[in-house]
Amino acid sequence: MKRQKVYIITGLSGSGKSTAIQAFEDASFYCVDNMPMALVPKFLELPLKESREIKGIAFVMDMRSKTFVQEYAPGIGAIEDLGVLPQIIFLEAGKDILVKRFSQTRRHHPLSRGTSLVESIESEIETMAPVKLTAHHVIDTSNYNVHELKSRILDLISRGRKRSKIMKLNVESFGFKYGIPNEADLVIDVRFLANPYFIPELKNQDGESEEVKDFVLSNPDTKDFLERYTGLLDYLIPLYRNENKAYLTIAVGCTGGRHRSVAIARSIFEHLNKKGLSPGIIHRDIDRDVKEK
Repeated sequence: MKRQKVYIITGLSGSGKSTAIQAFEDASFYCVDNMPMALVPKFLELPLKESREIKGIAFVMDMRSKTFVQEYAPGIGAIEDLGVLPQIIFLEAGKDILVKRFSQTRRHHPLSRGTSLVESIESEIETMAPVKLTAHHVIDTSNYNVHELKSRILDLISRGRKRSKIMKLNVESFGFKYGIPNEADLVIDVRFLANPYFIPELKNQDGESEEVKDFVLSNPDTKDFLERYTGLLDYLIPLYRNENKAYLTIAVGCTGGRHRSVAIARSIFEHLNKKGLSPGIIHRDIDRDVKEK
């Protein structure tokens, strides 16, 4: 069996395991939540056919499974018998922080059986102590927000190597009369530019045609705008990436989404592509006026 990178994420309830598994997903790991320890060795023997891009497997397991602590040591032994050495990440937080988090989410603690929340937390801390002793990494999340914890996990996965912060960029043109795209993060309105729609020989073409692009992009106002806006994007995109944002959609709108927005979106796409950012491009409404006539 091919050796795989395997991480087991465990720890106290409310300590941030859901955020940790999201970081593993962002790093192209195959992730399984609440997997019974006894089933992990059998799972690891299955071939993963999803993608060659999968970098490993991450399991979240904790006291939601009532037999977790009892099955933990034998389960780790069975995994190691397969030639796999799992890395154990144990998340914890201060008792007061855990109480606050549970109070905010209104979730039930998995050990609450007629006991108070504080008593349930104290019981879990005591019960999980032997598991904590086996962990390769113990992370106290008391002072982390979601973004900081994700970043810590991604740094841990990369083991000190410079990690690429994955964020999928998309540039999307649209027409305001059909509504702003729901997925838009940044919206720019280019209706201030001269409209090719009112030029008879350009009206029936779209913003991907050379004639329309020349008309739009040769405008001095367009050149000034693109220089300023692409400069802003060059500043903003690394900041969004540092926040571990998975997707960033830059939406460019004109009236109908056929001429100006298409030409400008293409220009922004080409700028980002030259920066090595590999964006996608979508012209949502490029043919909509034509099809609805």
